[in-house]
Amino acid sequence: MRIVIAGGHGQIAQRLERLLSAGGHEVAGVIRNPEQADALRAAGAEPVVLDLESATVEMVAAALQGADVAVFAAGAGPGSGVERKHTVDRGAAVLFADAAERAGVRRYIVVSSMGADADHPGDEVFDAYLRAKGAADDYVRARSGLDWTILKPGMLTNDAGTGLVRLEASTGRGPVPRDDVAAVLAELAETPATAGLTLELVSGSVPVSVAVKAVAGE
Repeated sequence: MRIVIAGGHGQIAQRLERLLSAGGHEVAGVIRNPEQADALRAAGAEPVVLDLESATVEMVAAALQGADVAVFAAGAGPGSGVERKHTVDRGAAVLFADAAERAGVRRYIVVSSMGADADHPGDEVFDAYLRAKGAADDYVRARSGLDWTILKPGMLTNDAGTGLVRLEASTGRGPVPRDDVAAVLAELAETPATAGLTLELVSGSVPVSVAVKAVAGE
């Protein structure tokens, strides 16, 4: 399969690129900064330089042409302010979804966040982030042209992955290594029966492949 990942230089995205390329897939990562291209090549991904805050839907659709799966893993980052939560965490996610539909890429996977909710209260930057992610998730769920899956990890850590997770509609809060998030995303990309599901993810006791098959009803 050809899989295109928005936010291709992110910590989860680079882990995912390595897994997918090692699994024999053709992987491309969308990045804004051309200086990040070598890091993507090292992860086994083709770099696609495109700024999702200024690109048109036609430009993004062209980058998605021929893809089997689109993964939205972009984010404004922890040092950004409220405005970029709106332009990246919501705006770029909406753009990428629209472009996927236009390019005929039905399979669409979103890396969201536990607690994401368009109606989340609060005035802090993180509150704005959760509202932006929630609004983007709602938008994707309403797209009839997408076979979407939304993954909402708990608190991300850089601990080594265990390959053991809890993946359910509601898990309760908890940590999860980025390694294991990437592993779940790779399984989701290969499991179209998870379309239409919003899933929370934390560390647990079930092997990743078993957990994904369970939620898919396989």
